Amino acid sequence: MENKFTLECCVDSVESAINASNGGANRLELCANLSIGGTSPSIFLFKEIRKISSIPMHVLLRPRFGDFLYTDYEKNIIKCEVELFRDAGAEGIVIGALKKDGELDYDFMKEIKEISGDMNVVLHRAFDVCRDPFEVLNQSIEIGLHTILTSGQQNNCLKGMELISKLHEKSQSKISIMAGSGMNSNIIKEFLLKTKIKAFHMSAKQVLNSKMEFRNENVNMGIPSLSEYEIWRTNEEEIRKVKDILNNF
Repeated sequence: MENKFTLECCVDSVESAINASNGGANRLELCANLSIGGTSPSIFLFKEIRKISSIPMHVLLRPRFGDFLYTDYEKNIIKCEVELFRDAGAEGIVIGALKKDGELDYDFMKEIKEISGDMNVVLHRAFDVCRDPFEVLNQSIEIGLHTILTSGQQNNCLKGMELISKLHEKSQSKISIMAGSGMNSNIIKEFLLKTKIKAFHMSAKQVLNSKMEFRNENVNMGIPSLSEYEIWRTNEEEIRKVKDILNNF
């Protein structure tokens, strides 16, 4: 029963990693800056989590916020990060690159697969903004990718459920199709009843109030809509609730 489903939790801190692991997640997607969709994490965040947990980790490699059309400089950075986390013992990497016409950057993804060694290579939600999802599905299988993380090319995986289900059917189990974006204990029940998806991705985000007592509300350090006095953390109880649903299904 334990291996029937995969429950992956996206985290960007040691505290969230602990909560996800305690809640019953099978695997972590490790990133930084989850509030902007995630960017490449520090190797030291990876190592700090490794000190206290042996939970498998797939590391997001995304050098910046924004699109997935990368310059040669950015590609060199990504390749160095692949080697860095490979040598550090990460179980997988999470990556995606597109061409300007919305096609998969096939050659670059193939190169990443070649230098990744024994790590799993996951195509992230760059897939959700590609031109032809079924073509990219076939290309991902050709390259030998482990998983495609997708919301079904919608903002929320519930809205994209029909496409996610079709992708799973077309994959013929040659690659794992993992549903994510907006996944929670309510939505996962619908996926279990209406699809054959076996892998689920969630952050179980809760927003905590900063412990800062002195506050200067006139200064914003980044995106104006985000408060400097809110901390995003994984909700252990929500992970546990989803895990219980999976175990009892």
